[in-house]
Amino acid sequence: MAEISLAVAASHAPGLTGWFDMAPEDDRRVVNQAYTAIREAIVASAIDVLVIVGNDHVANHRVGAGVDFTFGLADRHRGPDEWFKPWLRVPDYDIPGAPDVASALFDRLRGATSVNVAGARENLRFDDNISVPVTKTGLAETGVRLVPILQNCTIPPVPDERACYAFGVALGEAIRTGLPGDLRVGLFGSGGLSHEPGGPRYLEIDEKFDHWWMNMLEAGDHEKVLAEATFDRMEQAGSGGTSELLSWIVVMGAIGERPCTSLGYVAFDEWRCGVGAVRWDMTRPSDKTEVK
Repeated sequence: MAEISLAVAASHAPGLTGWFDMAPEDDRRVVNQAYTAIREAIVASAIDVLVIVGNDHVANHRVGAGVDFTFGLADRHRGPDEWFKPWLRVPDYDIPGAPDVASALFDRLRGATSVNVAGARENLRFDDNISVPVTKTGLAETGVRLVPILQNCTIPPVPDERACYAFGVALGEAIRTGLPGDLRVGLFGSGGLSHEPGGPRYLEIDEKFDHWWMNMLEAGDHEKVLAEATFDRMEQAGSGGTSELLSWIVVMGAIGERPCTSLGYVAFDEWRCGVGAVRWDMTRPSDKTEVK
């Protein structure tokens, strides 16, 4: 069976590249240390493929298209998309894809859960969802192949926390049983924490929610997370943005209950987003229980 050898999650706020230097030195140090730790984990885990799950900011599907998750099936993944370059201020990147892996997962996930999935053989339009984690980790320099999965976190009906967790469970099973046995796979949940892009709380960060969320993840009780960190609760912490944490829940479903370590948290209002990162311990067996 293929092995999930790495599981991490981190915020992808455009402020982390576009206006990173506006923050105090201590805040920048926390973010740099977190992303450095993720890069080192990518290298040390010797993964062949990194699956990044991040939200689609309505850049790849029309409103009302009814697509919940889109698998990037391209041979190479290039970004950032031209429209977002002045905003993100990151160098262009060109990363090898894994169309064999992406297609195998896509085929296994079609119809396997309640969500609607699609595949895209053309290069997807990437904004901060993929561009920030790719550039902050220097993924292009590692030789690791990329499988992007973009999810709908904003256009109703949004797959809620339990639908995303179930998708994650199915994704994990597809990785372990549907891919070559010597393949080492990493998972990266890209998004969050609290923010409300373009809304009345655009410059507000719900630090209380963010700390509550990070503490729950470290406690490792997935049923508690699903029962309390609902989509509605995420919306209360920042409409249209905090729900990006559903990508973290996908990763949780794929790996089961494992110890989780915070890599740091920062709340700098000019970044317009609570910024945090975590890593799950994949060296220990999962304590996964049935989560309804």
